[in-house]
Amino acid sequence: MSTDQNRPFLEMRNVSKTFGRVRALTSVSLDIRVGEIHALMGENGAGKSTLMKILSGAIAPDEGSEIVIEGRRVAINGPMAAKQLGIAIIYQELTLAPNLSVAENIYLGREPSRGALIDRKAMVAGVESVLQRLGANFAARDKVAGLSIAERQLVEIARAVHARSRVLIMDEPTTTLSERETERLFALVRQLKQEGLAIVYISHRMKEVYELSDRVSVLRDGAYVGTLGRDAINPAAVVRMMVGRDLSSFYKKEHNAHGSRGRPILSVRDVSDGRRVEPCSFDIHEGEVLGIAGLVGAGRTELARLIFGADPKITGAIAVDGRDVNPRSPKDAIEAGIAYLTEDRKLLGLMLDMSVSENINLGVMSRDALAGGVLNRAKGRKRTAEAIEATGIRTASPDAPVGGLSGGNQQKVLLSRLLETRPRVLILDEPTRGVDIGAKSEIYRLIDRLAREGVGVAVISSELPEIVGICDRVIVMREGRIAGEVGGAAGAEQITQENIMAIATSAAKEAA
Repeated sequence: MSTDQNRPFLEMRNVSKTFGRVRALTSVSLDIRVGEIHALMGENGAGKSTLMKILSGAIAPDEGSEIVIEGRRVAINGPMAAKQLGIAIIYQELTLAPNLSVAENIYLGREPSRGALIDRKAMVAGVESVLQRLGANFAARDKVAGLSIAERQLVEIARAVHARSRVLIMDEPTTTLSERETERLFALVRQLKQEGLAIVYISHRMKEVYELSDRVSVLRDGAYVGTLGRDAINPAAVVRMMVGRDLSSFYKKEHNAHGSRGRPILSVRDVSDGRRVEPCSFDIHEGEVLGIAGLVGAGRTELARLIFGADPKITGAIAVDGRDVNPRSPKDAIEAGIAYLTEDRKLLGLMLDMSVSENINLGVMSRDALAGGVLNRAKGRKRTAEAIEATGIRTASPDAPVGGLSGGNQQKVLLSRLLETRPRVLILDEPTRGVDIGAKSEIYRLIDRLAREGVGVAVISSELPEIVGICDRVIVMREGRIAGEVGGAAGAEQITQENIMAIATSAAKEAA
């Protein structure tokens, strides 16, 4: 297969799509080249998924749209037609049959036969060579139900490779992968690129896009904004294309970042669990945004859970507004004025089958009780309407299931619930994980507003640009303890990614 990266293999010309009165795509044109990794970026609702569903045959475009492969106009009137043209898609939610073997999943719908019977021996032989080529550590006869998420994803890739696909669309492929699994996936994606596949890579994670991509194309509000070549890909340019404004206005910091810190609103002294967290001490001041940085496994989340009473501490003292508190449960912490946004909103935060309104009101329903235990639903509806307006939640209705919202809107629902408890201290654990660039900007503005109102905010984040952009001071954890601090007092090290990483990786002097 040729690897001439300047030769378009596939072109989408003037692709439009309307759903009822909603214009999802407007005359979008995009070309995909042989042997390249082409990232597709845009906020939720920008049209990325719609465009790729058209390419993969899941939905039909409006009249006037054209798809051209190797100079020939083609009609993609269904998923099978797309596959026959060499186009494969791996959705964020994998589409494997767990009760079948790896080989059965890869051959599904095109099983080889010997007479009237399926030739299972030929299936296994045909799949094993592909698995070996991709470096899989499982066998063709293994049941998919027994594989990890990363291994199941590899089965999807193997299915595309086995079918001799020439375009592979990957939709948010690292969402559920660990750091090590992500590194393996990147190596495989680069291998497939070298073998001549054209890969369309959809992701909200800009670090991945910068690391992998040969080109980046951006959609905004259903329209094509532009494409950047490898040498032109940088955070400022991509953000400007995605949100229509400069990076300088992306991070919001209008609170009194450089003035008086105010009084300590949260004091933590020698808090430890005796295992993953060694004795840690720090303060958060009124109206301050404190960053908590460190490498994965440094103990950031574990420390937050100790403060919130989600896990038991064995040493240490905690005070809020100068008053000693000893949270033994999240309920105790909330009553003391501490709120905590979990890093896993779907598993530990939201009730996905419940409505937006029910999720927002879940923590404060006791305030709405009337005589006889009947709820004052009018108060709940009013609270929901105010929260939707204050945090910019985009939902068709307050009664819509929260599980149907985008990641950014789910996060804003969870934040709204926490804010209804009227916290003095708000601990945010990876607050922008899995949300698009627009929702990130809105969450940063919310954090800034809370700081201006005097709330003490702690932000745990693995995204160093985020920490640098929104925090007034940063404590850095390493191996379960606070190893150093940047920003804050006069004479302290500046808040930069380099200074944070130097402490996180023990490349700086030990904190006194």
